[in-house]
Amino acid sequence: RQKMREILMNSAFFGVFLCLGSFELGLYLKKRFKLTIFNPLLIGIVLTVCVLLIFKIPYEKFNASASHISFFLTPITVCLAVPLYEQLALLRSNFLAIFAGLISGMIAGLGSIYAMSVIFGLNHTMYVTLLPKSVTAPIGMGISESLGGIVTLTVACIIATGIIGSVFGEALLKIFGIKKAMAKGIALGCASHAMGTARALEIGDVEGAMASLAMAVTGLLTVIGAGIFAHFI
Repeated sequence: RQKMREILMNSAFFGVFLCLGSFELGLYLKKRFKLTIFNPLLIGIVLTVCVLLIFKIPYEKFNASASHISFFLTPITVCLAVPLYEQLALLRSNFLAIFAGLISGMIAGLGSIYAMSVIFGLNHTMYVTLLPKSVTAPIGMGISESLGGIVTLTVACIIATGIIGSVFGEALLKIFGIKKAMAKGIALGCASHAMGTARALEIGDVEGAMASLAMAVTGLLTVIGAGIFAHFI
């Protein structure tokens, strides 16, 4: 095991292959068993953590070899504008309803954190750490840092929120009888950022387009909203 550990630690692309391999295995399990619990991202995270623990590989070494993947984050994010452009006519004809949904989603996300913080007696630091849980990591990290939160914990909460929304989001929509494609997309994008958007794209084109819009706009609205809500505790 020690020899294997040294080989992996000294590999420049070990992190890339581990991430991609874990994710592909997650995709296979999801297609094979057709269960939402086999979310490819969740499976990828669990397998990656297990490998790092088994071979006792420091996170810094793994991160250095996996950093090449980060290069693709920006172009992938830009590509999310494609399904939105394809549904531009739908966006124009339902602008007020969509905008109202985005505002409601943002307020619901921040309001729920405020309510739970009051119920469980969280201090200000923990409160502002949790506020940006439903936005993408780059925006959430910036919000948390500017408000005096714990950035690393914020990232963990953002990841957890995304996974939960991706795995259970569609089931919750069915439970509450939400059938409109636009409503599904906005809900997933507002609540679960990029991971919810990825799930919405799997459901349908309209859902994916609305989720892409919701993810982007909710992130911007949360920058303003979190600054206001931060003063409540």
